Amino acid sequence: MTVIGTLIADRFRLDEKVGAGGMSSVYRAYDPTLERWVAIKLMHRDISTDPDQLERFRREARAVASLNHPHVVTVIDAGEDEGAPYIVFEYVEGETLKDRIRRLGMLPVPEAVAYSIEIGRALSAAHAARLVHRDVKPQNVLIDPEGRAKVTDFGIARSMEAHGLTATGRVLGTTDYVSPEQALGHAVTEQSDIYSLGIVLYEMLTGEVPFQADTQVAVAMKHVRDPLPDVQRRRPEVSAALAAVVERATAKETKRRYPTVAEMVHDLEEVLAIEAARAGETSGEATTVLRTLPGDTADFVPGRLRHPRRWLFVSMIALGAVAGLIAYFATRTEEGPGKSAAPGSGGVSDVRLRSDAAADYDPEGDGEESPDAVQFAIDHNSTTNWDTETYRSGLSGLKSGVGIYVRAGSPLLARRLDVVTSTPGFQARVYGANTVPGDISGWKAVSRRTDLKGDTTRIPLDTAGRSYRNYLLWITSLPDGGKARIVELRLKK
Repeated sequence: MTVIGTLIADRFRLDEKVGAGGMSSVYRAYDPTLERWVAIKLMHRDISTDPDQLERFRREARAVASLNHPHVVTVIDAGEDEGAPYIVFEYVEGETLKDRIRRLGMLPVPEAVAYSIEIGRALSAAHAARLVHRDVKPQNVLIDPEGRAKVTDFGIARSMEAHGLTATGRVLGTTDYVSPEQALGHAVTEQSDIYSLGIVLYEMLTGEVPFQADTQVAVAMKHVRDPLPDVQRRRPEVSAALAAVVERATAKETKRRYPTVAEMVHDLEEVLAIEAARAGETSGEATTVLRTLPGDTADFVPGRLRHPRRWLFVSMIALGAVAGLIAYFATRTEEGPGKSAAPGSGGVSDVRLRSDAAADYDPEGDGEESPDAVQFAIDHNSTTNWDTETYRSGLSGLKSGVGIYVRAGSPLLARRLDVVTSTPGFQARVYGANTVPGDISGWKAVSRRTDLKGDTTRIPLDTAGRSYRNYLLWITSLPDGGKARIVELRLKK
């Protein structure tokens, strides 16, 4: 047992125990030489003779020491004291991100996005150094007194080029945030950190982790098998753009997930600028992060107008966002959430489509989904229709969805998609794109996931001020009978 007041390496005086784990304990300590507080991680003596555990502990010191990043907790020193290995870190006064979530519940949306950007930047630096964290969770993110996020605890980090320290099949990481491939004991890559960051973002937005069960193994299997609960259902003010980032970051299959954390951070930076423009002002860490954004959005700082032309760009985003919100709420004023007002309300009008403007979309199957009937969905004839193929066991386990999209011709700021069906009871979401991407990850979500329960469902679109040539109805679950039937699609502007 380590006694408070003990000197480590004849220099660092242990003052207070601030954390403990299976491998080590963390203490606040005082460094009289430089007259500052530090954090010391001491490996438990009873496992310090285990070669694998000892190498893992030493590897953390080497891993973090190789990183020099404002959002990574800095390593100051490392060594052994009477056979007990230790690492000296900078001491971060404040709380963990987990403590902050427990204290506040749902974090303000701009704040959650800002913290995700900072964590993502730290992970990007680690990945550039060929290191995968493998235990990204809010408990391993410290919030300093200025509100900045700092990633810590690289205790199970591993070089992408290292071999032999972790046997195949062994799961490392915390199951509340574990990636599907980690849960199955498969190879872990930087995309595993991306998944965990997506879950952390989800928790910041909703105040709770997405999956809960009686055992850690059961939680891990939910990450493998169960769809992520819709973040917009749990927090309706989350924009379609932000929901799309969460959805892509937490995709079960790595081919549908962000390939790099840098790409995820780029999308989050765009989302933060939009969220800030919507709010009209920001505070705390969101403002700090906005100052660091590249290009046009970097110049949006509340109370400042550094470059008027660039401010005009952000103002246009804000106006588009407001227009989207007006359209969104206008469709709900008469019939409540999930339903829409009478046709023609909210100032929307039909988009004139060519007779051949519809196309099927099945990127995860054979590439075809009833292509011969697709034009019936836009022919203004209630006696004709387009059907999906029949999936007796549903789409689960086969593919994430199938769909039909309409081509507007030139880029169009659409406000609503009306769906007439004779087979209610399925779920769908609307996406936009200016090309026809090879898979669903290339599209941008412009609506929330919607239950099509009646004959006609009017789906409000939130494009964040962006215009798209193509609008896709992506069907993610099927009604009883295993087939969805679209009688008519009507795009509104």
